[in-house]
Parts: sequence; structure tokens; C-alpha cells
Amino acid sequence: MDESTPLAERMRPRSLDEVVGQEHLVGAGKLLRTLIERDTVPSMIFWGPPGVGKTTLAGVIARTANARFVTFSAVTSGIKEIKEVMSGADEGRAFGRKTIVFVDEIHRFNKAQQDAFLPFVERGSIILVGATTENPSFEVNGALLSRCKLFVLKPLSEDALLTLLRRTAADPRAFGGRRVSIQDPLLRAIAVFANGDARAALSTLEMVVLNSDEKDGAVEVTEECVRECTARKSLLYDKTGEEHYNIISALHKSMRNSDPDAAVYWLARMLEGGEDPLYVARRVTRFAAEDVGLADPRALEIAVAAFHACHFIGMPECTVHLAEAVIYLSLAPKSNSSYIAYERAKRDALEKSAEPVPLVIRNAATKLMKEIGYGRGYRLAHYEENKIADIQCLPDSLVGTEYYTPTEEGVEARIKARLAAVKEWKAKLAAGRKR
Repeated sequence: MDESTPLAERMRPRSLDEVVGQEHLVGAGKLLRTLIERDTVPSMIFWGPPGVGKTTLAGVIARTANARFVTFSAVTSGIKEIKEVMSGADEGRAFGRKTIVFVDEIHRFNKAQQDAFLPFVERGSIILVGATTENPSFEVNGALLSRCKLFVLKPLSEDALLTLLRRTAADPRAFGGRRVSIQDPLLRAIAVFANGDARAALSTLEMVVLNSDEKDGAVEVTEECVRECTARKSLLYDKTGEEHYNIISALHKSMRNSDPDAAVYWLARMLEGGEDPLYVARRVTRFAAEDVGLADPRALEIAVAAFHACHFIGMPECTVHLAEAVIYLSLAPKSNSSYIAYERAKRDALEKSAEPVPLVIRNAATKLMKEIGYGRGYRLAHYEENKIADIQCLPDSLVGTEYYTPTEEGVEARIKARLAAVKEWKAKLAAGRKR
């Protein structure tokens, strides 16, 4: 390969011994290594973030397998191309020849395209090797996924990336035979910047080498050059993928667990990764009512104010408004009593018969309505003792049902005492009515 080919491609491992990281899969005696070495690979899916070795492992399989190896890209291949290759695979199978089909970014194939592989995988005409950055539970057809072995690849550790960078800097293939002088702390800085992504690490190394000067017959990489090339970290965050849901879940659960430091970190991960601040503000507003609720009713006011601030001024200025709301909600007392009350009421509303509104609390808008009893016996609470009237507000079958159970957290402790007093007054009114 010439130097116009990206460094990550020029240095792609050619054997299992050159693979860095993923020891849980390709370490000595591990399952995937054994399958590759024995040439008994089944249909399988490689799932992991970018730059961790999915395509590399497929390439190693291609070099070691006694089989025809075909590569598909979900971006450029359609059903016509799939059927042509499948037809050839059927012919090869008749003569005892295996066909391994590698599908990069298999999550980008639609259902019809994925279904086109299924009969050939079922009858053994092909061994399918798919690679995806998205959760295959959501992105790969269940029938196809059930016929594949799933291997989960992990982000590479800093030490693994450091090993890769050292090896590359010393390899004569990497930079056309030029000697590269770069100190270990600078290589580690690149490894930290790459965030578990080997492709990002090698691309950054290539950038710093190309932007460095030769001295005494070697390219000498300086700290200043590395600092300039690693000025802004590219965060792993896909606004439409699984990581989107993972991080918003982390934000919610950190606030719920009263951990403001973790909550602000996950907030920053979302916003600096390009998330819409209004989306975050909406979720924070939901949290204020669902998880803080009546323990601190002001939490909802602060969340709504943060939403409006995001709407008025946008990024990056609104980050501080969201941070304020997130910290406040993290440290506020917690109560999900409103959420539980609604879920209980919803269950009865959906599962029990839709009983009519009691006549006493119906609105008598016309003379006829009054004549048939709408509003008869209604008493305005404002003019009753303790501001409570002796009237029935629930349908007959639900009289006495309790949906709201207050906690003793924060402000809700006072609400609980008030509710207890209300129930006591209502019980006295009922007792007086029965006498």
C-alpha cells in the first residue's frame, strides 16, 4: 500500500498475533481464537464501538479460512448483489466449497436485505459474519440473530492503544521507511485522546508525524504538535443510536441517586456530543415531576425555567442553566408518589368499566340536566367547615380507593400531614351522615 492509504488501513493486523486488545475473545485458549485457528467459524455478529477490531477480525478470518470470502457494505450493496453472491455460494456448496460473507455495518441493511441472507444461513450455503456498532437486539432481525453467535468487542484500553502506537511508530511500513522519534508520554496522550478507538489513535499519530519536522534523520514529534492535534476530543455519542439512550439513562439514574457529579458529567457528555439541549431539558423536566415531585415542588419550576432558557439562548450558553437544574434535582429530596398515583389510576381507568361521573359533581348546564339530577346535592367546599364538603367524587365501585400515598420526604411530609387531616375530617362527615 502507498502512503495515500490511511495509516490505520496500512497497519491493519494480518494475523491473530498482531491483534491488540480483545483478549477475552482472541487470547490464548479463548473461543473466537480457537474457532478461527481451527477454521470452524460459525455465522456470527461482531458488536462493538468504532475502531475496536471488528473489520480486522473479519480480515484475519478471510486470510486463514479455507473458504471463498465475500465482503458486503450495507451502504453500497442491495438485494440484487446479495442474490448474485448467494447463487454462487449455493453452487460452491454443491462442490464442497465454503463461502464466508462479511457484512460491514449490518445494522444499515433494512429488513428485506437482512431477510435475503436468512435461507442461505439456514441451509449452510454461507457463513455470515456481520459487524455492527448498534445493539443487534434492535437492529438485526431476530430470526437472523438467533442463527448467529454474538461476540461483543470492547473499547481498547489505554495500555493496548499504547502498545499499538509504539509498534506502529517503530514499523518501517508505517511511514515509508522514515524513522519516527516520539516519547512515550506523547504516545500515551494520543492513546487517552483516542478514547478506546484504534483507528482514531492511528489517524492522530499519522497527523502528528505529517506535521512534524525531520531532525538528525528522524521525524521528531514535539509536545506542542501533539497538543495541537488533540485539541478537541471526539466523543462517542450517536443521537439516534443506543448510546443516546444509555447516556440519558445514566443522567436520570445519577440524579435519582443524588449524585450531582455523575449527573453533570453525563450532561456534559450529551451536550458536548451534539445533543439537542431542548431534548435534555424535556427529560430533566419529566424527572422533576416523576422523581422529585411533591418532596420539592419548586424542582419543577426550576426545570421548566431551564427549558425556557435553553429555548431562548441555545448552546453553548444554556449549558449552565441545565447544569444548575441537574445539580438542584440531584440534591433535592426524592418522591415518586405522583408517578405511582397516576399509574394506579391509569390501571383502573383502562381495566375497569368506565362508570359515569357521579350526578352530584356533574355540571348542570341546562334546565333538563337540572331536572334529571345533575349537580343535585352539590356543596361548594369554600363555604363548608374546613373547606371540605360531604360529597362523593369517585364512581361507586371505586369509593374508598387510594391512589396517592405521600412520602415523608421534604415538603411532602407536610402534605402527608394535611392529607391525614383531610381524611379524618371526611370520616367525621361520613359518620355524621350515617347517624
